[in-house]
Amino acid sequence: MESTTRPPVRLLVFGRQGAGKGTQAVRLAEQFGVPHISTGDMLRAAVREGTEFGQRAKEIMDAGHLVSDEVMLGLISERLAQPDAVNGWLLDGFPRTLQQGKDLMALTGTDGIDLALDLDVAEDVVVERISSRRVCSACGANYSVQVPPTSPWTCDVCGGEVTQRDDDTEQAVRERLATYLLQTVPVVKWFEEQGLLATVDGVGDRDEITNELISLVTNRLF
Repeated sequence: MESTTRPPVRLLVFGRQGAGKGTQAVRLAEQFGVPHISTGDMLRAAVREGTEFGQRAKEIMDAGHLVSDEVMLGLISERLAQPDAVNGWLLDGFPRTLQQGKDLMALTGTDGIDLALDLDVAEDVVVERISSRRVCSACGANYSVQVPPTSPWTCDVCGGEVTQRDDDTEQAVRERLATYLLQTVPVVKWFEEQGLLATVDGVGDRDEITNELISLVTNRLF
């Protein structure tokens, strides 16, 4: 009798900041029943739990340094070995450089990554999205220039002051996008060369984008 066991689903999600990557990553992970592994959350959890690489990362950060690729790969190896990742995972926020991508492939094996998804949103669209964003300084509720709070720059939720974050100015956003172009686009292209990349237009209805991503993964793996 043919087995009906579902194959593992092991995904990477790329996209410029403001492309909607985080939202779609969470939805995809829920759809396929795999953990959404955000590298920031993973790092904080490993430090909190005192894992081997979590302790090493804490020492590095306490000294005011950036966590090395070696330690990040160790943290990822620890995380992917946990029981909830046995049937797959979705990695969000790593790799960010070409070397990290090659190191991740070496860690997982050449057949250990099923698909890399790239949410494509033009730079000017991303800049407009982020630079128009406004946030309540008290509770973190999100607004925009186009959809402001009911009372001018007073939070509808808690009454706190609604402002623009320093790192949401157009100049700050463009600087981060320049870093993405320099560091991350090469690894995206490398995954394309490996035959593992699928690119999706990240502009449009969120649900339609989600459905397109689900279809891409389903057609590729099942």
